[in-house]
Amino acid sequence: MIIKILGSGCPNCKTLERRAIQAAEELNISAEFKEVRDFKEIASYGIMRTPGLAINEKVVSAGYVPKVDEIKALILEHASQEDTSNKVQ
Repeated sequence: MIIKILGSGCPNCKTLERRAIQAAEELNISAEFKEVRDFKEIASYGIMRTPGLAINEKVVSAGYVPKVDEIKALILEHASQEDTSNKVQ
């Protein structure tokens, strides 16, 4: 799972990163965390306000800092999508 923090590195971006790391740790989910600070790259995700949170290249929040529990729910939702997409049919 790849979790990206989209933003300039502002205090809200740092808070979002800390909360996302905490959420993944509490769920015992292995994730790679990346910061995306390039504004052209951020714009390519289609968000107009930062910070943004992307899980496996899908933007799941933008313009605010979700609480840890909300991030946990988003991670679980996308982890279950990963599981189903990796199964052989």
